Amino acid sequence: MTDSAGWQPSASLVALRTRAQTLHTIRQFFTSRHLLEIDVPVLASHSVTDPSITAIQATVNNQTGFLQTSPEYFLKRLIAAGYGSVFYLGKAFRDQEYGRRHQPEFTMLEWYQLGFDDVQLMQQTLALMAELLPGKPQRTVSYQALFEAEFGANPHTIDDAALAQLGQARCAVSFDQADRNTWLDLLFSHCLEPKLQDVVVVCDYPASQGALARLGENPQGHRVAKRFEVFVDGLEIGNGYWELSDADELAQRFAADQELRRERGDFVPAVDPQLMAAQRHGLPDCAGIAMGVDRIIMAKLGASSLADTLAFATHFSAEP
Repeated sequence: MTDSAGWQPSASLVALRTRAQTLHTIRQFFTSRHLLEIDVPVLASHSVTDPSITAIQATVNNQTGFLQTSPEYFLKRLIAAGYGSVFYLGKAFRDQEYGRRHQPEFTMLEWYQLGFDDVQLMQQTLALMAELLPGKPQRTVSYQALFEAEFGANPHTIDDAALAQLGQARCAVSFDQADRNTWLDLLFSHCLEPKLQDVVVVCDYPASQGALARLGENPQGHRVAKRFEVFVDGLEIGNGYWELSDADELAQRFAADQELRRERGDFVPAVDPQLMAAQRHGLPDCAGIAMGVDRIIMAKLGASSLADTLAFATHFSAEP
C-alpha cells in the first residue's frame, strides 16, 4: 500500500506560525477593548438571502440546513438579547467560491460594536489593520471620489443608460439584461479595485448597494449607503456597515433579494424568522464588519494564493 498523493500540508511552517500570531493579535485587540468572543454555530436551519452569496446545504436528520456564510445572524441575536459588543473568529462556508483568492471554507473575523456608526468603525478597523500590517500605509476615500477620478462621472447621478454604456466600453462585456448594481460592481472590480494599493477604506457606497446598512447623505448631499469596504493591495478584505435596525426596512430588503433570486432562477432561501424576531425586539444602535482573515495572512506573507495560508486547503478532485 502506498500513501495517497497530496497528503502534505498546503502551507509552510512559517505561514502557519504567521497565522497563529495573527489570530493571537486579533484576540488581544478585541479583549483589550472589552468585546466578548462568542463561538456561534456553523450549521443552522436558515441562511442569507444575499443574491451574491451561495450557502452550502447540509442534510441533518432528513432536514435541510445550511453551513453558515457568516456568523452575522447569530451575533445580531446576541446583541438584541443584551450581550453587548461581541466578536467571532472562526470558520465560515460559501459555495461556488474556489480559486486563488477563494476557498469554500475560510476563517472569518466579524465584530459588532455598540454605539458606533460607520465612521467610528472605520477608525477602529484601521487601528486593527495597523497592528496586523504594521508600517503599511493607510488611506480612506469615498466611492464617489474614486469613481469620478477614473471615469469622470458621478456614480450617484449617472443615468442607467450612460452607466451601461460606460460598463460595456471599459469592461468589454455586454448583457441582454443588467441592472444598475451589476454595472457598478463590474466597473469597480475591473477598473478600480486593482488600483487600491496598501490599505484602503472605501466609504459611502451608492444607496442601491446598501445591503444591510443604513442610508444617509454624503458631504455632497447624495443619498448613500453608510457602509465601507477594506482593501489591501487590490484585494477585498472586509465589508462594514452602520447596521440597519429598522425591522420593516430589513424585511423589504430581504424581499427584494428573494425577488432578484427568482428572476435569475436561483434557489430562494426563506427569511430567518429568528433574526426577524430579534430585529423586531430591537437591535441596539451598532456598527459591524466581517473580514477575511486568510486574506490578511496572505497579505502579510506576500502569498499569491489563499492555499498558501492554510494548513490544508480544500481541494475536490474528480478522482475518488
